[in-house]
Amino acid sequence: MKPDTTEAMQTLIKQIRETIPFDMPVALMCNGPCTGCAKKLLDYLDMELLDKEKNLKEGEIPNLGDIDKLAKTAKKIYRSLQKNGLVD
Repeated sequence: MKPDTTEAMQTLIKQIRETIPFDMPVALMCNGPCTGCAKKLLDYLDMELLDKEKNLKEGEIPNLGDIDKLAKTAKKIYRSLQKNGLVD
């Protein structure tokens, strides 16, 4: 049986939090030339995740578009972090 959209969103949020280094020190992020500001990207993604978590707690049911949009945003930010050498 496939998970419902609420469970899928919770799983996606968990995977993003486990994969992306939100606790990375600023000194490591801002070390040399970069493509996009890693700190701003991480702050943005963290705010998005907090908003989604709040919505889930309030009983909102996400649609597939919400899940897809969050996944695409996280992938883009992850690729930017890769280009900056901050993740493998």
